[in-house]
Amino acid sequence: MLDVRRLVLLRDLASHGTVTAVAELHGVTPSAVSQQLRLLEEETRTRLLERTGRSIHLTAAAHRLAEDTERVLAALEQAQSRLHSGTEEPAGPLHLACFPSALAPLAAPLSNALERAHPGLRLHITEAEPEPAGRLLLQRRADLALIYRYTNLATPPPPGVETRVLHVDPLVAVLPRDHAAARADGSPVELRELAQAPWITAPAHTACGAAVLQACRAAGFTPRIRHTCSDFTAMIALAASGGHPVLLPRMAAAHVPPTVTTRPVADDTLARTIEIAARPNATREPPIAACLRALRTLTASIRDDGIAASAADSSADG
Repeated sequence: MLDVRRLVLLRDLASHGTVTAVAELHGVTPSAVSQQLRLLEEETRTRLLERTGRSIHLTAAAHRLAEDTERVLAALEQAQSRLHSGTEEPAGPLHLACFPSALAPLAAPLSNALERAHPGLRLHITEAEPEPAGRLLLQRRADLALIYRYTNLATPPPPGVETRVLHVDPLVAVLPRDHAAARADGSPVELRELAQAPWITAPAHTACGAAVLQACRAAGFTPRIRHTCSDFTAMIALAASGGHPVLLPRMAAAHVPPTVTTRPVADDTLARTIEIAARPNATREPPIAACLRALRTLTASIRDDGIAASAADSSADG
């Protein structure tokens, strides 16, 4: 019987190309990966790897085995799902990877909703940005992942997983209430209205920072940046204390101090899609299906609350 863990290492080597990348993926040393792959060659009695200097390549047989491994893993997950297919109530552990700004508005109420609806289902939440969340899925250390992608960056989904859009989260401008662009009618802000202001942004290497920078340049200017940080709550605090504009996802700007207000942005491409990612066919499993239903309900309420909040904010300025 072949060792499934070694097969997974081979599968990941086929996907990522180097032993070092596989080692980083699994949190082990490259030598440990190499040792397990040598043992797999002994188990299969087949040459799986070709070594040329410091490079390593998979043989044709290894590529076939890597493809079969994915089918084996899918079959194991299907077998696990079938164990619970005759039960009416989803139960057991469910591991969710979630990006930081969705922990409070989505993951926390999700945990409460699942506990009430399905007492036998135990949700375990791990904070992770989209890229490491994808790795957790492939490592079978997470069952589901909440991820995001900024629309104007055209970022591809994580490889090897299926994604479904849960919510489109537009970016909004957080402005001082007396700012000229914070009009009482709540009309959208044109980015060029903020061209002369000192900005607060996320670092350029982050998805949010890159999306905002690209949108500003598309509007004909490069923002003059006063403060840079990656924590959305801190960015709102800086905007409130210094009066500088900041663009944030609406879900992250649901609660702002009374000295600032939020306004929609006229650029329709400036948004992030919030998606659920899972391994292929995993969404049929009862615990994951129950989690998806609860997430859809939560995102619908967030969408409705966002619309109501925007209307209330506009009337408060009038």
